[in-house]
Amino acid sequence: MVQTVGITKAITNLNEAHEKFKLSQTADQEFFTEWFEDLPKLTTSEKESLNKLKNRYLYYASDGAITEGTVNVIILSPLLELMGLCDPPFKIRSEQLVKVEIDTKGDEETVLEGFIDTLVVQNRLWIVLIESKRYGFSVMQALPQTLAYMMSNPNREIPVFGMITTGEDYVFVKLNQQMRQYALSNKFTLSNPQKNELYEVMQVMKQIVTILR
Repeated sequence: MVQTVGITKAITNLNEAHEKFKLSQTADQEFFTEWFEDLPKLTTSEKESLNKLKNRYLYYASDGAITEGTVNVIILSPLLELMGLCDPPFKIRSEQLVKVEIDTKGDEETVLEGFIDTLVVQNRLWIVLIESKRYGFSVMQALPQTLAYMMSNPNREIPVFGMITTGEDYVFVKLNQQMRQYALSNKFTLSNPQKNELYEVMQVMKQIVTILR
């Protein structure tokens, strides 16, 4: 008998994600070098566009919490457009039903399923946009569900990547399904008054995109 459970109900914290998927976070710095090693340079035009996006976000954020839909319009969609991820050979999909089988080692097979509130590029890059007010302003609160969605990738032989963002904060994830291990990048934030950390966000995304081609 197959039991179907919603992902958001079955995976509510990181410990549950670790237990159900037999996952662990690795401390090996060589596991996820894509977020800091040999990052591609940005053009002057790209930097100018990213400065505009940061200033736009801060302009809207000055009124208080920003909804997920607004963040998508004012910063995430323009960022993806700037990256060229909306055009061939890439294709973005959203609101997709995903299913993940769980080995319970019993008579009842469990399948987790749910509609992802995210964007998926080439089945290799999962971009999860969350409302800061919903999760207490922490991108890490969305990590358990992000790992669950990434585990639904049917091609287990290649690593997959994720980016979790509130619009203000950004964290990248790399997952190796065969090894059952994942690692995180540093958190990049637009609240840093000293520099525009969207530069690093775009550099990491560019690095990942070269792997997706």
